[in-house]
Amino acid sequence: MLTHISVRGAREHNLKDVSVDIPRDKLVVITGLSGSGKSSLAFDTIYAEGQRRYVESLSAYARQFLELMQKPDVDHIEGLSPAISIEQKTTSRNPRSTVATVTEIYDYMRLLWARVGVPYSPATGLPISAQTVSQMVDRVMQLPEGTRFYLLAPVVRGRKGEYRKELAEWQRNGFTRVRIDGEIVEIEEAPALDKKLKHDIEVVVDRMVVGPEAGTRLAQSFETALKLADGLAYVDLAEGVVPGREGEAEAAATGTSKKGAAKGSAAAGVGGVPANRITFSEKFACPVSGFTIAEIEPRLFSFNAPQGACPACDGLGEKLYFDPQLVVPNENLSIKKGAVVPWAKSNPPSPYYMQVLASLAKHYGFSLDTAWNELAPEHVAAILHGTDGKAITLKFIDGRKAYEVSKPFEGVIGNLNRRMLSTESAWMREELAKYQSAAPCEVCGGARLKPEARAVKIAGEDISMSTRRAVGPALAFFRDMPRHLNDQQNAIAERILKEIVERLGFLDNVGLDYLNLDRTSGTLSGGESQRIRLASQIGSGLSGVLYVLDEPSIGLHQRDNDRLIVTLKRLRDLGNTVIVVEHDEDAIRTADYVIDMGPGAGVRGGAVVAQGTLEEILANEDSLTADYLTGRRSVPLPEKRRKGNGKKLTVKGATANNLKNVSASIPLGTFTCITGVSGSGKSTFTIDTLYATAARTLNGARMLAGHHEKIEGLQYLDKVIDIDQSPIGRTPRSNPATYTGSFTQIRDWFAGLPESQARGYKPGRFSFNVKGGRCEACQGDGVLKIEMHFLPDVYVTCDVCHGARYNRETLEVKFRDKSIADVLDMTVEDAVEFFKAVPPIRDKMAMLAEVGLGYVKVGQQATTLSGGEAQRVKLAKELSRRATGNTLYILDEPTTGLHFEDVRKLLEVLHALVEQGNSVVVIEHNLEVIKTADWLIDLGPEGGDKGGEIVAVGTPEQVVKEPRSYTGRYLKPLLGTVKASKTESGRSKIK
Repeated sequence: MLTHISVRGAREHNLKDVSVDIPRDKLVVITGLSGSGKSSLAFDTIYAEGQRRYVESLSAYARQFLELMQKPDVDHIEGLSPAISIEQKTTSRNPRSTVATVTEIYDYMRLLWARVGVPYSPATGLPISAQTVSQMVDRVMQLPEGTRFYLLAPVVRGRKGEYRKELAEWQRNGFTRVRIDGEIVEIEEAPALDKKLKHDIEVVVDRMVVGPEAGTRLAQSFETALKLADGLAYVDLAEGVVPGREGEAEAAATGTSKKGAAKGSAAAGVGGVPANRITFSEKFACPVSGFTIAEIEPRLFSFNAPQGACPACDGLGEKLYFDPQLVVPNENLSIKKGAVVPWAKSNPPSPYYMQVLASLAKHYGFSLDTAWNELAPEHVAAILHGTDGKAITLKFIDGRKAYEVSKPFEGVIGNLNRRMLSTESAWMREELAKYQSAAPCEVCGGARLKPEARAVKIAGEDISMSTRRAVGPALAFFRDMPRHLNDQQNAIAERILKEIVERLGFLDNVGLDYLNLDRTSGTLSGGESQRIRLASQIGSGLSGVLYVLDEPSIGLHQRDNDRLIVTLKRLRDLGNTVIVVEHDEDAIRTADYVIDMGPGAGVRGGAVVAQGTLEEILANEDSLTADYLTGRRSVPLPEKRRKGNGKKLTVKGATANNLKNVSASIPLGTFTCITGVSGSGKSTFTIDTLYATAARTLNGARMLAGHHEKIEGLQYLDKVIDIDQSPIGRTPRSNPATYTGSFTQIRDWFAGLPESQARGYKPGRFSFNVKGGRCEACQGDGVLKIEMHFLPDVYVTCDVCHGARYNRETLEVKFRDKSIADVLDMTVEDAVEFFKAVPPIRDKMAMLAEVGLGYVKVGQQATTLSGGEAQRVKLAKELSRRATGNTLYILDEPTTGLHFEDVRKLLEVLHALVEQGNSVVVIEHNLEVIKTADWLIDLGPEGGDKGGEIVAVGTPEQVVKEPRSYTGRYLKPLLGTVKASKTESGRSKIK
């Protein structure tokens, strides 16, 4: 029996011929400095080979649909299982993807509502019962005498197929006509149907006229139709027939006009249902209003299927509209100074718009120099929404010619709507979309579903109401549901509820109890997405699998860490090998086996420094990780807390998302941490409210701010900078040098060399993005892509430039014996030394090194940088700019992906920013960062609906005294000169 995964000779990226034996069926943590080779070993070597071997075992046909990974640079690996990676990538950007659908909870909910849900009439509020044939006959006989109608049996509803056998069978049974996709035809003349398309087929059972003698025949025809269509029947009034106005459609009465009859019977109504149709069901129909649910099947509750989706919003739950706040983001500006952004910044600039506004101003008597927020409401309404059909005189000057036009003004928003509908340019639609916001659909109220689906309830709730709950409350609701069901319903629901409760329990265990089930996947952070997929994997119950995870603790408060670790252990106990790339102290201390990579980063890393059990790691004096775990090294506490510059930034009455009328002040000139458990409202308060408002006011940004009363103190700042973890570029041509602007200076430097001057080379010669100096064989990529069909695409080094990206003539220009290609291949640390005599380049490189990116190559592709690395590249770019001393820096979890030693370096940089007079606000869970803060704002006390309050405010010493603060409880042991709380068994547990 295999007991270990044996890796021999791994050389992927910076790995230096690494050989390691990893125990199977254990929880293994790989840790080490950023850039030391953790991900190269875990993901690019072990996972890549496990995935590649599994996919290669499949047929060539199956392989073409799967992404086959390239063979990693390793001698051999033994003991591998099929591998699954759970990374920090966002699950899906599709607006139809939600927490409930990703975890398959919604699939079980749809089944539950379909099987034990009770339909209620929207008119009476009473349960809808099944209709009898007598009730159906009575309903039809209530129509005015002489009303002509068709009785149809809907035998096929939105299903694919040819249905040749069925049509022949219906003809043998005596039926002569059917309606296929809205067209009535004789069965013998029925067209051939495309089996790849969905079809609707209704058998014409009878054509009748309402009259005293029709009752018996109608009852027999209903019985026939209901038998044919599994309890469903349609009564479609013939074309032109309106109850009480008979005699107006002779053709429909005689049935001589097939085309007319077909057209009339399929007249469009609401949601694609013909307006002249009455639906009857043996199952569910309201005798008062006629409200009918044709069938209660799981697809009725799917907002991704036409059977269930709200017809107004197509199941998205929201509609886009042009938002006045985005059209006029800065209300302090006048129209003349560009308040109406889409017209002021049209490309190319158009004098037409200003002439229209000038004519409007003259007509209504206001000035274009008046600030927007000082205009009268009726003037604002006229500018944005038009003159409501009233003509005004518009004056234009075309060249030297002046002319007047008298017509209604459509308004800025009307103009934008018209342009959005009429344009065929994708670029124009993208530009106009910048001024749009989403609002709940006015028909379904954001529920995404048809009225029929919302009419089915369990315990008084329709399915959309239940998905609006957060995971924690939903878990309590479904656990309690059997009390609301009768014995028969409980027998049906028992197994479905077990699956729902289990999956909700897994989400709760990984610290996601605050997430609403209807929250779209695109709004989740990388850590949240990863934990959702982790919960899904536990739900699948697989064993014998190799799981590789990338920092699952990201975004988790210490309080929730224990639950995550229990979840990882459960995955291991199912019989799986769990490899986790992690920096979290609790995870390292509870692992069965630890591998510490290092000793440095980049070219100085790529080796195994220490491996074994926790005790063996702690005893290793070469391990930097062990130094921090034992207390031999630590992040020092500040000697004193800064008081700030006496000014403060105050947010008042913030109520966005789950914030409960929050007001808080941030002292300027300090290092402030926003803390709290996951889902407590930190990002809503800091990013959605504070940053968005500051960016609109100070930077002129077009973005919506979370609802709040006001923010005071912005006048003390000159700009606000949000440094997030989004990629610095989405193409391999983007790199740290291009992002920080140093590549322009490097090109200028090479262009200024005597050799370049003699040859007449300009800076463009040294760009690999344009013709001239780049290698045209690979167009400056350095590699050639070879498509291999069902094998993975192979990238081979360009045989002309040998990966240098430039042509031979460009590479002949050298500075200190290095060409520009050699410079791009240097590490940042080497570049600092190389350009020590060129201050503009040296300083930018030094900043990258200062934030802990000395190991990154100057020309490293942006797509290969992690989120944490991308964030630090952005930080370095901001640091290299001339500081004003009045800047507000906002960072969201900057310690993501950072080792203890990297955190210490980062804190030195952030505190240096504050020393220059700037203000730094950080959303953070890392206690090493929190303990060095000058000021804390702790939100909570819980996540989701139970959060959104200020729990504690003040210095770390003041926050630890607040009994309701979870942050304070975990922080308290660290606020001493010695880490007395650390023991061999780990951080002291806090109840």
